[in-house]
Amino acid sequence: MQEKHLFEYAVIRVVPRVDREEFLNTGVILYCPRLKYLQLIYTLDTERLRAFYRPLDASAPLQLDIAELEEHLRAFEAITLGSKEGGPIAQLDIASRFRWLTATRSTILQTSKVHPGFCSDPAAALQRLHTTLVL
Repeated sequence: MQEKHLFEYAVIRVVPRVDREEFLNTGVILYCPRLKYLQLIYTLDTERLRAFYRPLDASAPLQLDIAELEEHLRAFEAITLGSKEGGPIAQLDIASRFRWLTATRSTILQTSKVHPGFCSDPAAALQRLHTTLVL
Protein backbone atom coordinates (compact mmCIF):
# COMPACT_ATOMS: atom_id res chain seq x y z
CA MET A 1 0.00 0.00 0.00
CA GLN A 2 1.31 3.44 -0.94
CA GLU A 3 1.93 5.99 1.76
CA LYS A 4 -0.69 8.74 2.06
CA HIS A 5 0.47 12.35 2.18
CA LEU A 6 -1.35 15.32 3.65
CA PHE A 7 -2.26 17.95 1.07
CA GLU A 8 -4.16 21.22 1.05
CA TYR A 9 -6.20 22.62 -1.78
CA ALA A 10 -8.37 25.58 -2.67
CA VAL A 11 -10.82 26.17 -5.49
CA ILE A 12 -10.06 29.09 -7.82
CA ARG A 13 -13.18 31.15 -8.44
CA VAL A 14 -14.13 33.86 -10.88
CA VAL A 15 -16.03 36.66 -9.13
CA PRO A 16 -16.87 39.35 -11.69
CA ARG A 17 -18.93 41.43 -9.23
CA VAL A 18 -17.51 41.23 -5.74
CA ASP A 19 -20.52 43.06 -4.28
CA ARG A 20 -22.88 40.26 -5.40
CA GLU A 21 -20.64 37.46 -4.03
CA GLU A 22 -21.52 35.22 -6.97
CA PHE A 23 -18.78 33.02 -8.37
CA LEU A 24 -18.00 30.26 -10.81
CA ASN A 25 -15.38 27.61 -10.04
CA THR A 26 -12.65 27.69 -12.65
CA GLY A 27 -9.66 25.84 -11.18
CA VAL A 28 -7.96 24.13 -8.25
CA ILE A 29 -4.60 24.70 -6.59
CA LEU A 30 -3.04 21.85 -4.58
CA TYR A 31 -0.09 21.91 -2.19
CA CYS A 32 1.58 18.83 -0.71
CA PRO A 33 4.39 19.96 1.63
CA ARG A 34 6.02 16.56 2.15
CA LEU A 35 6.46 16.04 -1.60
CA LYS A 36 7.20 19.73 -2.26
CA TYR A 37 4.34 19.74 -4.75
CA LEU A 38 2.49 22.90 -5.75
CA GLN A 39 0.41 22.89 -8.89
CA LEU A 40 -2.81 24.27 -10.26
CA ILE A 41 -5.13 23.37 -13.06
CA TYR A 42 -7.87 25.53 -14.50
CA THR A 43 -10.44 25.48 -17.24
CA LEU A 44 -11.75 28.75 -18.53
CA ASP A 45 -15.15 27.89 -19.99
CA THR A 46 -15.88 31.18 -21.72
CA GLU A 47 -19.35 30.12 -22.88
CA ARG A 48 -20.36 29.24 -19.35
CA LEU A 49 -18.87 32.49 -18.02
CA ARG A 50 -20.71 34.55 -20.62
CA ALA A 51 -24.00 32.82 -19.78
CA PHE A 52 -23.48 33.09 -16.03
CA TYR A 53 -22.54 36.77 -16.12
CA ARG A 54 -24.83 37.99 -18.86
CA PRO A 55 -26.25 41.44 -18.01
CA LEU A 56 -30.00 41.70 -17.45
CA ASP A 57 -30.18 44.05 -20.41
CA ALA A 58 -29.13 41.84 -23.34
CA SER A 59 -27.94 44.87 -25.30
CA ALA A 60 -25.53 45.92 -22.52
CA PRO A 61 -21.89 44.86 -22.87
CA LEU A 62 -20.60 41.89 -20.89
CA GLN A 63 -19.11 43.09 -17.59
CA LEU A 64 -16.39 40.42 -17.65
CA ASP A 65 -13.16 40.85 -19.60
CA ILE A 66 -12.17 37.29 -20.59
CA ALA A 67 -8.68 38.32 -21.81
CA GLU A 68 -7.95 40.03 -18.49
CA LEU A 69 -9.21 36.99 -16.60
CA GLU A 70 -6.91 34.71 -18.62
CA GLU A 71 -4.02 37.03 -17.80
CA HIS A 72 -4.77 36.75 -14.06
CA LEU A 73 -4.97 32.95 -14.29
CA ARG A 74 -1.63 32.81 -16.12
CA ALA A 75 -0.13 34.97 -13.34
CA PHE A 76 -1.45 32.51 -10.74
CA GLU A 77 0.12 29.70 -12.75
CA ALA A 78 3.48 31.49 -13.05
CA ILE A 79 3.55 32.04 -9.28
CA THR A 80 2.64 28.41 -8.66
CA LEU A 81 5.49 27.23 -10.90
CA GLY A 82 7.96 29.69 -9.39
CA SER A 83 8.82 31.12 -12.82
CA LYS A 84 10.36 34.55 -13.47
CA GLU A 85 7.11 35.70 -15.10
CA GLY A 86 5.48 35.39 -11.66
CA GLY A 87 7.56 38.28 -10.31
CA PRO A 88 8.89 38.48 -6.74
CA ILE A 89 6.06 36.39 -5.25
CA ALA A 90 7.07 33.46 -7.49
CA GLN A 91 10.56 33.56 -5.98
CA LEU A 92 9.26 32.79 -2.48
CA ASP A 93 9.43 29.28 -1.05
CA ILE A 94 6.67 26.87 -2.06
CA ALA A 95 4.65 27.20 1.18
CA SER A 96 4.70 31.01 1.01
CA ARG A 97 3.55 30.96 -2.61
CA PHE A 98 0.61 28.70 -1.71
CA ARG A 99 -0.36 30.94 1.23
CA TRP A 100 -0.11 34.06 -0.94
CA LEU A 101 -2.25 32.52 -3.70
CA THR A 102 -4.93 31.38 -1.24
CA ALA A 103 -5.02 34.58 0.82
CA THR A 104 -8.41 36.27 1.08
CA ARG A 105 -8.80 38.96 -1.56
CA SER A 106 -11.57 41.07 -2.98
CA THR A 107 -10.84 40.82 -6.69
CA ILE A 108 -12.19 39.12 -9.80
CA LEU A 109 -10.10 36.00 -9.04
CA GLN A 110 -10.47 34.50 -5.57
CA THR A 111 -9.89 31.18 -3.87
CA SER A 112 -12.07 29.22 -1.53
CA LYS A 113 -11.01 28.43 2.01
CA VAL A 114 -8.18 25.93 2.15
CA HIS A 115 -9.26 22.30 2.63
CA PRO A 116 -7.10 19.32 3.68
CA GLY A 117 -6.94 15.80 2.34
CA PHE A 118 -4.73 12.73 2.02
CA CYS A 119 -3.40 11.19 -1.19
CA SER A 120 -0.63 8.99 -2.48
CA ASP A 121 -0.38 10.88 -5.78
CA PRO A 122 -0.95 14.67 -5.63
CA ALA A 123 -1.17 15.04 -9.42
CA ALA A 124 -4.00 12.48 -9.53
CA ALA A 125 -5.71 14.16 -6.56
CA LEU A 126 -5.48 17.53 -8.32
CA GLN A 127 -7.01 16.09 -11.49
CA ARG A 128 -9.81 14.40 -9.51
CA LEU A 129 -10.62 17.63 -7.62
CA HIS A 130 -10.62 19.62 -10.85
CA THR A 131 -12.99 17.16 -12.50
CA THR A 132 -15.30 17.08 -9.49
CA LEU A 133 -15.33 20.76 -8.53
CA VAL A 134 -14.82 22.59 -11.84
CA LEU A 135 -15.90 20.43 -14.74
